[in-house]
Amino acid sequence: MDDTEELLTIGAFARRVGLAPSALRFYDDCGVLRPARVDAVTGYRRYGAGQAARAVKVRQLRAAGLPLVDVAVVLDGPEDAARGVLRTHLERTRRTADETRAVVEGFLREATGTAEHRASWTWARVGGAELASAVRQVAPAVATGAGRQEFPVLGCVLLELADGEVRWVATDRYRLAARVLRPTGFEGGPRRVLIGPDAARDLAEWAVRQVTVEVECAADAAGVRLRSGSDRREVPAGAGQGRGGARDPGAYPDYRLLLEGPEEGRHRVIVDRAGLRDAVTGRAGAVSLSLGAGHGEAADVGGPGEPDTVGDTARHEAGQVLEVAGGGRGPVRMRAVCTGPGLRIAFDPAVLVPALEAGVGPDVLLEITSADRPVVVRSADQGSFTTWVMPVRECAGADRCDTAPTDD
Repeated sequence: MDDTEELLTIGAFARRVGLAPSALRFYDDCGVLRPARVDAVTGYRRYGAGQAARAVKVRQLRAAGLPLVDVAVVLDGPEDAARGVLRTHLERTRRTADETRAVVEGFLREATGTAEHRASWTWARVGGAELASAVRQVAPAVATGAGRQEFPVLGCVLLELADGEVRWVATDRYRLAARVLRPTGFEGGPRRVLIGPDAARDLAEWAVRQVTVEVECAADAAGVRLRSGSDRREVPAGAGQGRGGARDPGAYPDYRLLLEGPEEGRHRVIVDRAGLRDAVTGRAGAVSLSLGAGHGEAADVGGPGEPDTVGDTARHEAGQVLEVAGGGRGPVRMRAVCTGPGLRIAFDPAVLVPALEAGVGPDVLLEITSADRPVVVRSADQGSFTTWVMPVRECAGADRCDTAPTDD
């Protein structure tokens, strides 16, 4: 890289090349698009202006549906291998286009063609497997038991079609899960529908077997219909509104206040997702996560690779160790990538573990503003799925204090 080349922050570079910052972080992790420079202290990435052409190619190939391993072959592999990958993908997309054409033609045959009918419905076209994945990721955050009785609206999954996006949202007040899908086709005004979790899972089981699915919502938000060619699934009025009768989608909490918050907190932690889940699982009470080296007196295995002993941990630089403690079990230390000053934050395992299980990929990213603010939990390779988890307070000399109530 030329030392005189302009360096851009990850946000500025993302806007220039049309990629989300989460996608750039993922491509860095996978070695497809490395930043020109990474600050050794803060971990912030900087990109050279000359990398824009490669970033645009990555975006275009991914938008065309190429798997990441094939993108690497096209960009960096031998010319004959690149041509073979592209030809294979072209044939695959032709078959998908034929299936899509059949879906659209079937829809057009059934449409009344009147302006009044078109104005009364909003529809969006998404991948069947993508829709099923979204439902399965957010549904565990639906309120149950006493929480649902107190706030019945939280006992449903919110389906929102707005701004050219399909959004699935669920919350029990202590965690909030949201997945944003960007459809290949969208028409109509904003719609919000509440769907009972069982009905949503039934839709997911059907959708996962479809190549593409059209989601349709009526203007009165009374229900939702999914189509794939001549096959369809409809949510009955009762199931669509959740248990206990009709619910008003307008009464659902405004989750966008969190979505529109600051992109990055003072603390960022990247750690092995399965290792953190196992370290937290089974603890009976509030569990503390401490950022920085030198915590506690003992350590168990945590994270991939060889176990960390106490001596090994001492050799890590500050900010590269995450310690999990409390809840009636000994502390566990894990290798981690941390930015920001040292911090101790506590969670209820019943809230944190499901958020970790709903993620995908080997790593999890925690974005922490402070010990009393919602914490963002996201997967490195699934930036469109995000969970917010509320921390709890720890009492001196006790394992549990002010944790979220269970709803058994």
